[in-house]
Amino acid sequence: MAAAKENVSLLFKLYCLTVMTLVAATYTIALRYTRTSDKELYFSTTAVCITEVIKLLLSVGILAKETGSLGRFKTSLRENVLGSPKELMKLSVPSLVYAVQNNMAFLALSNLDAAVYQVTYQLKIPCTALCTVLMLNRTLSKVQWISVFMLCGGVILVQWKPAQATKVMVEQNPFLGFGAIAIAVLCSGFAVLASVGGLYTSVVVKYTDNIMKGFSAAAAIVLSTIASVLLFGLQITLTFALGTLLVCISIYFYGLPRQDTTSIQQGETASKGRASGV
Repeated sequence: MAAAKENVSLLFKLYCLTVMTLVAATYTIALRYTRTSDKELYFSTTAVCITEVIKLLLSVGILAKETGSLGRFKTSLRENVLGSPKELMKLSVPSLVYAVQNNMAFLALSNLDAAVYQVTYQLKIPCTALCTVLMLNRTLSKVQWISVFMLCGGVILVQWKPAQATKVMVEQNPFLGFGAIAIAVLCSGFAVLASVGGLYTSVVVKYTDNIMKGFSAAAAIVLSTIASVLLFGLQITLTFALGTLLVCISIYFYGLPRQDTTSIQQGETASKGRASGV
């Protein structure tokens, strides 16, 4: 993993992050726009199903390109998919989580502005952090814990007096929207957001670091806010601005790499050994 990150050029990293940022912001804005139009609404379940079909086709295409021939492609499918029923059963659990999470996103964006949704949805970071601590017995640094509480404080400020969109005329229920986000956030503790964005996320995880991913998330929030002001007449309040700033800062600090104390500890041990020898 480390070797792969070192061998990738900065231009390619910036390309991946730019596309990921645009996908995240565009997905939110487009979904919000289609859910608040005065035309007849489509079924969210249909959209989620189409999304999964697109993801399946893209994945099959990537696998076919990597295998290089039809024979190796069939062999790979037979060995890794058809020949592994237990693994398929295990994957069915996050698949169900994906379905619930994506449907909750549609419900949330039907009742909340895109910028408010984008900021509030960052609660997935502390939720995922708690899952890793409780289920995987991992530890968080002091900076990460501070970032988690800072992020939660920022979301509270955003939700304290939610910004209003003057150009949206459809009836909305902010409490229902926040409840839908809460369910989506809980789901994100077990799975990551979907479709093309999910595929680009895997590329970013492989070739970039946490700081750049945090920058991408913050940039997506900013783009969503700008688009909401232009398209939906979002009126930015002081609490919304402060909360959004706190969330962006906390994302950055949460992604900071931990200090490598191994060499320090080894140096201290060696110094103590030499001192005792003297």
